[in-house]
Amino acid sequence: MPRNAIGRTRLSNSRRGAPDWAAPEVALLTGGQDRSYVFGLATTLRQRGIRVHVVGNDRVDNIEFHTSDRITFVDRGGMRPNAGFLAKLFQLTVYYVRLIAYVTFKSPKIVHILWNNKAEYFDRTLLTLYFKCLGKKIVLTAHNVNKAKRDSCDSVLNRLTLGIQYRLTDQIFVHTEKMKSELVQEFGVSPERVVVIPFGTNIAVPDTELTAAQAKRRLGIRPEERTILFFGRIVPYKGLEHLVEAFHRLAPYDMNDRLIIAGQPMIGFESYVEDIRRAIADGCGADRILCRLEFIPDDETEVYFKAADVLVLPYRNIFESGVLFLAYRFGLSVIASDVGSFREELTNSGAGLLFEPGNSASLAANLEAFFKSHLYKDATQRRQRIKEYSSARHSWTIVGEITAGVYIGLLKDRMRLAMPPSQGRGEASRSSDQGFCKSAQSGVRES
Repeated sequence: MPRNAIGRTRLSNSRRGAPDWAAPEVALLTGGQDRSYVFGLATTLRQRGIRVHVVGNDRVDNIEFHTSDRITFVDRGGMRPNAGFLAKLFQLTVYYVRLIAYVTFKSPKIVHILWNNKAEYFDRTLLTLYFKCLGKKIVLTAHNVNKAKRDSCDSVLNRLTLGIQYRLTDQIFVHTEKMKSELVQEFGVSPERVVVIPFGTNIAVPDTELTAAQAKRRLGIRPEERTILFFGRIVPYKGLEHLVEAFHRLAPYDMNDRLIIAGQPMIGFESYVEDIRRAIADGCGADRILCRLEFIPDDETEVYFKAADVLVLPYRNIFESGVLFLAYRFGLSVIASDVGSFREELTNSGAGLLFEPGNSASLAANLEAFFKSHLYKDATQRRQRIKEYSSARHSWTIVGEITAGVYIGLLKDRMRLAMPPSQGRGEASRSSDQGFCKSAQSGVRES
C-alpha cells in the first residue's frame, strides 16, 4: 500500500466557483473501527460524486482508499494493544492532537462521526463542541443509542454526555424506527433531526466461488452434518451461553449436529469467556463444537458462512446487528432472539425464525423446527432469495442516496446562514448558534 498517500488531503473542489453543496466534501471520523461499514459508506459516497476524507488508522484502511481520486485516507495513527499505560497515554494524546489539527485546518465543512474514539466522554462533549464552534456541520451515525444501557452498565455521566453530543449534532442517522423513538423519548432529540437509513450489507468481505461443500471440508465438517454458526465478538449481551445450552439439548438426539463458535472475546469479559469454555466442556456433544475464539480476518469469513446451514443470534439486547447483514450477503438463514429489530427484519426477509430471548429450550425447539423446514431443505433457492432481498432493501446505493441528500441539505442551510441579515431569519439562527458556542466555551473556562 502506498504509504506516501497517507495523510494527503485535497482542499479544493474540482468544480471551481461551484457552491459547496454542488460538490460536497465530508470527513468520516471512524474511531478506528468497523472497517466494513466505513468501506461501504466511503465507496458509495464516492460513486455519488462526493469527496470523502476517511479519518482513521490501519484497522479501517483499504487499498481502494488509495486508488480513488475522490477518497483520501487520513491516517491519525492508533494505540499499540500491548503498550504500557504511559505509552498508551502518549499515543492517545498524539492521536487527538493530530485529529484536532486536521479538523481545524484541513477538514471539509461536514464532519460525519461514525464512531467516537477511545476517550468517549471527551469526544461526546468538548471535541464535538469544538467542531461546532469551528462552524462544521456535524452528522452522527448512532449505531447504538445507548450502548451502556445495552451492556447493563449505564450511568448518569454516560447519559449526560450522550445527551450533549446528541444536542450538538446537526443530523443523526439511526438504523431502525425503534432507535429513533428512543432518541426522541429518552434524550429529547427533535424528530426532524433523526433520519432512519438501512444498515448496508457488508461488501468488504470477499465472496468467492467457494462452495458450501468446500467450506465444510476446510473446517473438517462432513457434508451431511447440520451446521450451526455463532459469529462475532464474544461479549455477554450476545447470550452465547443460551446457544451452548440449546446445542447440548439437541446433541444426544442427532449425531450430525455441529456448532461453530467463531469470534474474538472482548477485553474485560475474561470471566464470561471462561464460563462459556466450561459450559462447552461439561455438556453433551462437546466434541462436535468447533471453537475459534479469535479475530476472524475478512478473507476467511466466507468459509464460516458458507459452511453453516444457519446463523444463530441469541442476543439478550440489541437494536440492530451487523452480523445479520453479513449473513444476508451469503444468503444464510438466521434464528434470532425476539429483540430489537430482528422480528421486523426476519418477517420482511423471510430469512429465518425467532425464539424467546434467554430461553435455551425455545432456541433448541426452533433449531429442530428449522432443520425440518423448507428454509433448510430448499437451502439453495432460499439463499438466492435472501441475497435478492438484501440487494433490494440494504443496498449501499440506498444508503448513499439518503446520506448524500442530508449532506447537501446541511450545506444549503449553511449557505443560508451566511447570507446578509436583510435576507431573512438565517442571520438570527447563525447568531444564536454562535452565541451557544461562545457561552459553552465560557462555561468550559469557568469550570
